[in-house]
Amino acid sequence: MKVLVTGKNGQLGSELQANCPNNIELVCFSSSELDITKPEQVNELLISHSPDVVINAAAYTAVDKAETDAENAYRVNEHGAANLAKACKHINAKLIHVSTDFVFDGSKTTPYNADDATNPLGVYGASKLAGEKSISKELAEQAIIVRTAWVYSTYGNNFVKTMLRLMAEKSELGVVVDQVGTPTYAASLANMLWGLVANIGVITSEKAGKAKVFNWTDAGVASWYDFAVAIQEIALELGLLESAIPIKAIPASSYPTPAVRPAFSVLDKSEAEIASHVKTVHWRKQLKCMLKKLDKKI
Repeated sequence: MKVLVTGKNGQLGSELQANCPNNIELVCFSSSELDITKPEQVNELLISHSPDVVINAAAYTAVDKAETDAENAYRVNEHGAANLAKACKHINAKLIHVSTDFVFDGSKTTPYNADDATNPLGVYGASKLAGEKSISKELAEQAIIVRTAWVYSTYGNNFVKTMLRLMAEKSELGVVVDQVGTPTYAASLANMLWGLVANIGVITSEKAGKAKVFNWTDAGVASWYDFAVAIQEIALELGLLESAIPIKAIPASSYPTPAVRPAFSVLDKSEAEIASHVKTVHWRKQLKCMLKKLDKKI
């Protein structure tokens, strides 16, 4: 099976390459090699490579910047997604598109299911939801949408790396305690996506008339504060940090950001586990795995 991946230099794109099964013929493009906002380029590359499946790991992910840069956020997250969907339809390829928990408003107190009502709080979430709708309209059941959250990896910039740097530089930290979700190691997301690829014939065989939507994060629940405390604990254990600093739990209101975040975005992963044949692993275990790999890279 031939799989084409967009956004190859991002956290997920990098992990998709690192965890690619042996039976996959993989073709990857960076955003400079394949600009998904340019329909002619998208058509030309997809026709010339003719993949069976496209995994779209390219996205505009600057959540706060999007509030004042809506045009570019929609250009990538809506129109870019639509361009890929149209090209996939033309060559009869399946599309797996990665979306976000930001399509929800965080007002629930139990894990979100894929069919729960969406209500994004900001431009980023709205642009990603618009992309989902464009894909579903264009490709129907030939597309799979995977919503994820709080992604980190040994690649790129992310919360884990930022915390490690600040913990080494600062005498104390304040981290938001009233936003709750689940961290996601990008390697675990990549493995689940490869599970969907392996079973894509079965998943897309149902004549549903719309895209299949799954949720994926690691297992468990955490606040950003919980996540930061665990990062410090495990980093000290592994020798990535020399000493501990106090970490204070602060409300989101004392750390204002241009974009409003959902207060609760725990996702129900049960359908994705069944479809992909991949089980979730607790986020603390995945964090330790990532930090061990990061230690070897340093």
